[in-house]
Amino acid sequence: MNLILLQPTLRAFDSKGNLEAIELLVAKAKEKISSEDILLLPEHFTFDDDVNSYDDFIRKLASLANCTVVGGSHHRTMNGKRINYGIAVDRKGNEIGNYSKLRPYFHELNHVFAGDSFGEFQINGKNFLVLICADFWYSDLMFKTKKQPDVILVPSLSVSRKPNAGYSQSLWKHTAITRAFEFGAFVGISDWSENSLLQKNRTCGVGGFTDPTTIQDDNFFYAISSEGISMFKLDFDALDEFRSDRKMRGFFWSANQRK
Repeated sequence: MNLILLQPTLRAFDSKGNLEAIELLVAKAKEKISSEDILLLPEHFTFDDDVNSYDDFIRKLASLANCTVVGGSHHRTMNGKRINYGIAVDRKGNEIGNYSKLRPYFHELNHVFAGDSFGEFQINGKNFLVLICADFWYSDLMFKTKKQPDVILVPSLSVSRKPNAGYSQSLWKHTAITRAFEFGAFVGISDWSENSLLQKNRTCGVGGFTDPTTIQDDNFFYAISSEGISMFKLDFDALDEFRSDRKMRGFFWSANQRK
């Protein structure tokens, strides 16, 4: 099973162009994608709040890639409230989970309410947790899981007031490494590339993959390639060995410890 992460160059309010950019990346890589793989999209890649438009695109992409797609997010009105929301579908287009942003970033509160759909579900028999962008920075949310997550997925739209992307890239990299080791899980982040265009703040391209099982001590975090798409192996046998070793030495937190 592989995790496919995206970091396309996108533009605010250009939903049509953004969908085309994402579809093009996936189309170029589809021959390398297997039916067991998982594809993660970035946060708020489309500014179209139409439910059918968003859902149809996620299902179209799952058919194109012939794999599970965790569909980033868009803004959707539910029960009279506009929230940041996403769905995950299998390769046949069947919904297998949904999630929402639980703690919107400060300026987001002008546009969306906090959601209440907690992104915990199974894919191919493994436990996945989806936390949209800023939610990843609240470690207490991970203690709400009912099962130990094997993979933590983060659809992101990184923004910064700094003059370059390096500051945010460093922060996200080290946070991802910390989460992976504390919770014994793979961490995957898909983001907008740092060349993307927003109206005010810059994007930073913080996407990448953290593998706590690696023995290469010079790098636990692998950034997405400049092409905007990368594939990473999810070795769950190695993850089990990692967890056993950490537990033996008293470093591993487990969901069962809350009981």
